[in-house]
Amino acid sequence: QVQVVESGGGSVQPGGSLRLSCVASGTVVKINSVEWYRQAPGMRRALVARIDSAGRTTYTESVKGRFAVSRDNAKKTAFLEMNNLKYEDAAAYYCKVLATQDIDGLGPYYDYWGQGTQVTVSS
Repeated sequence: QVQVVESGGGSVQPGGSLRLSCVASGTVVKINSVEWYRQAPGMRRALVARIDSAGRTTYTESVKGRFAVSRDNAKKTAFLEMNNLKYEDAAAYYCKVLATQDIDGLGPYYDYWGQGTQVTVSS
């Protein structure tokens, strides 16, 4: 069994910062990639940032220069540092982990989602 839990959401003013965490627990042996998504009311869930097993990162255009994704492999944890938050960043943020329970880390790999954490941006 694998569990993914996000935390760190909250309410901030425009220009503020938050740091989201994503922890994978249970019978996770190895994590490949970690992706952060967000979903605002009435909108589709959209990819925000991604970090692969080598630490390479990609971002959607609207957050480049403001958000930073990182990971701590030993703690099976990923982070999303969000700076200079804007009204349009308000959403529920979800973490998706591509991981395996195989003892050798060879696979198969499956996607595991967390329940999300809410980010509110208001003055």
